[in-house]
Amino acid sequence: MKVKDIVDKFGLKVFSGDKGLNREVIGGYTSDLLSDVMGFAKEGEIWVSLQTHKNIMAVAGLKDLAAIVLVKGLMPEEDAVAVSNEEGIPILGTSENCFEFTGALYTYLKNNG
Repeated sequence: MKVKDIVDKFGLKVFSGDKGLNREVIGGYTSDLLSDVMGFAKEGEIWVSLQTHKNIMAVAGLKDLAAIVLVKGLMPEEDAVAVSNEEGIPILGTSENCFEFTGALYTYLKNNG
């Protein structure tokens, strides 16, 4: 499954990193603690968070994550968008909260992955 499949399924807004929409997705990880994501997220996962600053891109690049989904209608900061476009790691958005989106993503990946 590709990031673009997740975007289409959930009607996510693509803020940046369009060239990464064909990245493969193997799962998801939800956390707002950067050190937790660095320690436990796996390559190819979609990271669900409410963090919007540039450091999310440092973590996403380090772990080679498929994409980041910002929840609650949050928007990424400009410097995060710039790095996202450079590295081709999409930053996406939803108006749903972390609990709702994570549950829906888990169910979708479990049934279609």
